[in-house]
Amino acid sequence: MRKIAVMYSGSSQHSRTYKTSEFAQYIDLLIPARQLQETNLEAFDVLIIPSQTHTGLLERNIKKIYDFANLGKIVVTFGPQHREWLPKHQWEFRPTNFWWWLEPNADSGLRLTGVANDLFENHITLEDATWHQHGVYWPSENCEVLVSTNDGGAVLYIDRVNTNGIWVNTTLDPDFHFGSYFMPATECFLRGFFPWLKTGEI
Repeated sequence: MRKIAVMYSGSSQHSRTYKTSEFAQYIDLLIPARQLQETNLEAFDVLIIPSQTHTGLLERNIKKIYDFANLGKIVVTFGPQHREWLPKHQWEFRPTNFWWWLEPNADSGLRLTGVANDLFENHITLEDATWHQHGVYWPSENCEVLVSTNDGGAVLYIDRVNTNGIWVNTTLDPDFHFGSYFMPATECFLRGFFPWLKTGEI
């Protein structure tokens, strides 16, 4: 089983998702964001950067995160990353439509790309990853886009090519919404995503 650490900012949403909910069983260490720079990460296989992580503290730790990835480890980022720090990701902001599901012939615009991966084959469905979007990534060639918008923007993708590690990047923010006690799909997403991170084929 992989050992999972979280860059922990201590917000109420992060506290519920990572510390006090059913998902805490998957987390081996919550690392206070202000202490990440000094923390030895050798024992861990996965580092999660939650959605809405303090951008100033994130900025201080970018080299630390890249060094971790380059040891062949896995970095997971939730939610839109507005600063250009992910490997060749090309973030594009898009206005959020919170009420798309009330429109006639409602269509979230999300699509499974058909790229084979254990996450969607055995752990979650597209419905579990569907609430709303904040934007898309346009990752570099040979990244594995698992969920895209209908115009090809990446909402969830895996990058094995731009560092020596693996990056699982998504504009989705399930930890924020679950931790805020709304958006039922996020609970289904996390119930599949965390076991996949822990023992699945990535």
